[in-house]
Amino acid sequence: MSSERNYDVVVNDEEQYSIWLVGRELPAGWRTADFRGSKEDCLAHIASVWTDLRPLSLRQRDPQMV
Repeated sequence: MSSERNYDVVVNDEEQYSIWLVGRELPAGWRTADFRGSKEDCLAHIASVWTDLRPLSLRQRDPQMV
């Protein structure tokens, strides 16, 4: 039995990312983002795909705002 925990990368409707322990029920409003691995691997994946930390609603309101 491996002592390393596995996590899923999860995303909400505002396209904000997080990690969630595999096997735990996701909170309302969150869905898996089709990436699973160690905590470090999941955080590295998030860093590579979540480059604009503004919520989706803010990005849609003013796409030019930096």
